[in-house]
Parts: sequence; structure tokens; C-alpha cells
Amino acid sequence: MSKNIMFKILVCAILIAAAVRDVQAQANAPTPNPAAQGGPGRGGFGRGAQPPAGPAAPVPPEVAMPRPTEGEVARMNAALQQFIATSADKELFQKYAPQLAVQTPRDNPCIRPVGGGVRGPRHAAFVNIATNGDFDILFEGDSITDWWQQQPAQGGLGVFSNYFGNVKVANFAVAGDTTQGLLWGLQNGEGQGHKPKAIMLMIGTNNTGSNSGPEIAEGVGADVLELRKNFPDAKILLLAIFPRGTGPSDPNRIKNEAANKIIAKLDDGKHVFFMNINDKFLDQDGKMIGFRGDNLHPTAVGYEAWAAAVAPTLKGWIQ
Repeated sequence: MSKNIMFKILVCAILIAAAVRDVQAQANAPTPNPAAQGGPGRGGFGRGAQPPAGPAAPVPPEVAMPRPTEGEVARMNAALQQFIATSADKELFQKYAPQLAVQTPRDNPCIRPVGGGVRGPRHAAFVNIATNGDFDILFEGDSITDWWQQQPAQGGLGVFSNYFGNVKVANFAVAGDTTQGLLWGLQNGEGQGHKPKAIMLMIGTNNTGSNSGPEIAEGVGADVLELRKNFPDAKILLLAIFPRGTGPSDPNRIKNEAANKIIAKLDDGKHVFFMNINDKFLDQDGKMIGFRGDNLHPTAVGYEAWAAAVAPTLKGWIQ
């Protein structure tokens, strides 16, 4: 094998190792402070004991992360060691050998359904609505979508009434939920029964505390696949995860943006339609417009911009 090829292998190995270390660092990071993340009901993570995660859900190929097999990892590491053994910088490479080893990426928790948590207390009511209700549009998401139901002083109820008061909408969004929580709900009764004509989905911002953008994108993709299986005749309006934080350098906003670039590929022009309205919520400096002081949840101004952008499409689909 030529040294040029070996060098390319080394570069790839370094990049893969760096990516894996980043994911593992996130996985091993301290649990985020509920107050800082929003906490239950504020866009943060649900707390308390939760049952074990279920088996990994399938992921659309458009958003699937490349995962080398154990055999491929072994081959890359063998080639890497061969290169190091013959390199003029052998001692330097050996000094940092642990950082250069290629590792199999960790299992993605975003695609493993988890029951209980914040969705648990509301699950039975959602199942009842799914079984016995009558609705044309289904909202799915976390607190950002859940709080369409809050009074105008806090949430978007007034705006909702203006834009959606004349149509039948079921809102199954739960404050604090994640891609895996939504996945569990759909697999356990919320995705069965009545069939809506249109679905609006935005989920993933609560996964940023412990997951990478590509992992979140896989989680969103798993949710989309489940919705397509449960509601094959519905059209899905997949929203880009809204921006958050005080500016463009906010690490959670960066993760959301990374996920958005990937989930945009799920738009097939037939059943899934991606819409990114994030520019409506940012000024020229990247600061939030129409959001509360937490830089995460919309005010009535934000809900107004949101509704104006999506209502014509959703209502057009149910005619």
C-alpha cells in the first residue's frame, strides 16, 4: 500500500476518532441543570426514573449516520498501525496513540423509544383522543408546540384561535419531550386510531444537552418514519428546529442547525415537506425576535409569525 493511501487512511482515522470522542464526551458530560435547560415543562429534559429504552427504531437513509462495522474498524486500525510503524514520526504517533485509534460510534439514544418521563402523565389522554377523537390536523413536538395551548399572556392560545379556531386540531406535543419520548408515544397508541390529514412536527431541541446534531437528526427521522407508517395518507409539515440561545455561537443552537441541515433531506415533495422559518425569529445579529427571556419559547409575537407561515399550508391540505 502506498504511503499516500496510508496517509489518507490516517487522516480519516483521526477525523473519525475526533468525532467519536466528541459524542462520547457529550454522553459522559454531567447531567444538565434542569433550570438552565428549562426543566420539565420548560423545554428541558423530563426528570425522574424512566423505564429502559426500547430497541432502536429504523432511520431513513437520508439522515442515517455512517457507522463502520467492527470489521471495518479493525481493518482501519490495522492499516493505521502499519502506517505508524513505518512513519518517520513513529515516536510522535505512538505518544498519542489513544487519540488516533478508530472506535465504533456509540449507540444513538435518540432513536430508542423511552416511555414515562414528561409524556407519561398525558399519554392516556392522547390515546383516548387518538381512539375516539375527531381532528384533521395533528401537532407533535415539545413545549414550543405544547404552549400553543397556554393563555395569551404566556403562550399562543390567542394566536391559535385566530388561525386555527375554525379547524379541528389535536395537539399531542409535550413540554420537555424528546425524539425518543415522542417515538414511544406513537408506538404505544398515540399513532393508532383516528387518521389526521395533516401533521406539523418539530422536535429535537431537548436532545441538545446530551446528543449531537447528527444524532438528533436520526431521532427526527425515526419519528417521521413512524408517522408515515401510522398515517400513510397524511402530509407531514416538518419544521426546522427553532433557533435558541443568546446568539449564533450558542452550542445548542449550533446543534439544532446541524440537525436541520440533515433533516431537510427528508422532504420528498409528496408526503413530507420541510419548512425552515427560522429567519423570522432572528435579527441581523442572530439574536432572538419574538421569544421570551429564556431565548427558547416564543411570545405571542413569535407564535403570530409561526402561525402566519404554516397555517395556509396546513389548512390547504385538509380542504
